[in-house]
Amino acid sequence: MKRVKAACILQTLVFAQKPEMGYSKDHALKINHEEIEHYKAMLERTKTRYQIIDEVEQEDGSIVAHVRKQYNDKADVSEYFA
Repeated sequence: MKRVKAACILQTLVFAQKPEMGYSKDHALKINHEEIEHYKAMLERTKTRYQIIDEVEQEDGSIVAHVRKQYNDKADVSEYFA
């Protein structure tokens, strides 16, 4: 019989605006930073353990973020967030 002892999710998230919106690079970058802050606030509000590994700004104003986060509240994640 197997059971999950520990689990987490590794995600690569891209925060970007649709090109047809016509935002300048600076304005798109500002909106994308606001979206990332909103995403972090949502994780905090739901008490999801997470770690932003990195956030990289792209030339087009988008932001790529690598995130490690808790899979669910049943599995232990302490070994991932030491």
